[in-house]
Amino acid sequence: MKLLFVADPLESFKIYKDTTFAMMREAQKRGHSISTCEPTDILWQRGAPVTASVRHITLTGQSPDWFTEAPQAADALPLALKDFDAIVMRKDPPFDSEFFYATHLLEQAEREGARVFNKPRALRDHPEKLAILEWPQFIGPTLVTRDAQAIRRFHAEHKDIILKPLDGMGGMGIFRVKEDGLNLGAIIETLNKDGAETVMVQAFLPAIAQGDKRVLVIGGQPVPYSLARIPQGGEVRGNLAAGGKGVAQPLTERDREIAQAIGPVLAARGLLLIGLDVIGDHLTEINVTSPTCFQEIFDQTGFDVPAMFVDALEAACATA
Repeated sequence: MKLLFVADPLESFKIYKDTTFAMMREAQKRGHSISTCEPTDILWQRGAPVTASVRHITLTGQSPDWFTEAPQAADALPLALKDFDAIVMRKDPPFDSEFFYATHLLEQAEREGARVFNKPRALRDHPEKLAILEWPQFIGPTLVTRDAQAIRRFHAEHKDIILKPLDGMGGMGIFRVKEDGLNLGAIIETLNKDGAETVMVQAFLPAIAQGDKRVLVIGGQPVPYSLARIPQGGEVRGNLAAGGKGVAQPLTERDREIAQAIGPVLAARGLLLIGLDVIGDHLTEINVTSPTCFQEIFDQTGFDVPAMFVDALEAACATA
């Protein structure tokens, strides 16, 4: 197959842990060709299909020069996205206006015959913080609001809370406020911008000490191991980007229950790969843009997550 990965600049990849790299490596091992572009490379003009200026690469397996790039003529034309067998959307968050616009261009490419994973409309319909609202039976006490007084009432009820912006990633902008309410007013002002922006507030879950588990679901089926991201030092955040320690472990019965309830539903909506964040027995987020942790789980358990993903991608392309 001819695969196009829409991603961040290749030069920014940390290949020892990058999930998109792991996908590419497995795909190349099976004989698929690898091309890449960034969202900025995608364009549409009336009378023509959606196209992109792409890089055709071969992985070398060596670092730091982990890929070679096929030379292209200076006058080489952009390629139509519909001419690839599959497009894998792997642009990292934040889900900002430019990400939103990219999903619309990719959806136009779909109308022209392109096959995009994860599906652009599904990316828009499932913002990573708010997607949990569809499954209240799995989440802890949660409030979504701009209202400062509503946040204060939630704190008075639950005593120990977590506040976070809806567009954050990697633990960015997360605050904990304990029973004493220290700095609650300043934190609310910082996050809700004097009522201009919506905030998510959740009761603090002490089980974070055992890790914020990433449960991967591919083609509706859970990977049998999660990666528990355990906060280090005085941190409340377990995110790897915030210094958390990743420890792979078998899914618990509760992890599997959550994954088996949500996974098939979202797979049917076009989300080939999702990452559920679970603390203790509670779902806290549903990651759909570019879920990670493939390599950490493989390195620690030997379970070949990239192979499971490419299996699912091949099967989806065969039936699309």
